Amino acid sequence: MADTNPIKQFEVHPIGRFEAFGYDLSFSNSAYFMVLTVVVALAFFLLATSSRSIIPNRAQSVAEIMYGFIADMVRSTAGPDGLKFFPFVFSLFIFILVANMLGMFPYFPAPGWHSFTITSQIIVTVFLACLVMLVVLGYGLFKHGIGFFKLFFPSGLPAPLYIIVTPIEIISFLSRPVSLSLRLFGNMLAGHLLLKVFAGFIVTMTGAGFATGVLSIFPFAMIVGLTGLEFLVAFLQAYVFAILTCIYLSDALHPGH
Repeated sequence: MADTNPIKQFEVHPIGRFEAFGYDLSFSNSAYFMVLTVVVALAFFLLATSSRSIIPNRAQSVAEIMYGFIADMVRSTAGPDGLKFFPFVFSLFIFILVANMLGMFPYFPAPGWHSFTITSQIIVTVFLACLVMLVVLGYGLFKHGIGFFKLFFPSGLPAPLYIIVTPIEIISFLSRPVSLSLRLFGNMLAGHLLLKVFAGFIVTMTGAGFATGVLSIFPFAMIVGLTGLEFLVAFLQAYVFAILTCIYLSDALHPGH
């Protein structure tokens, strides 16, 4: 019988063992799909820009739509001066989007022919969130110096209110990488768990006999509906991560506003 363990799809295991100076530097399935995500994204944009023309083909149209979509997001959220961060935000959005989409295919050209969703790994989402916050902190301190900390003292408030508002602002700022990483991780993890659970129902009910096998049409219908929803969630989570990044970068550009 097929393996119906819903957790097994998230296991990280080596596909090429390598040790150096006593450290295990094995190449894992997680690393493989990170590399694959970058390769797929680069291949698409190289294909889309290989034959640029006034009348774009389908690939060029999709690339231009994504470019304009992210540029408008950055401009409307962080202001015109926020466009200096466009390459960073665009790269984050495309990486997360492609990683999410690759994870939607149960079988993919990979060792063992099993797909893997890297954004369902908390270590990956925490790294991406910390990267965003390092950019925010680094640019904010570089651009404004100690004035960056006006972020914790919103303008226009009566002085006594800062006793309450400033701690709340500090806690809110420190919780940003936590919420940013857990949101992406939790949504991708939960969606894939549900798909695997309903797939397990189909296998179990089909193997139990004809009567229950007929009833397996119901979990199959749920899988079809959830799969469509998960494709939407895959895009929405990339969008939410990107727009929150823009909001945080806006604070680095305009602290205290």
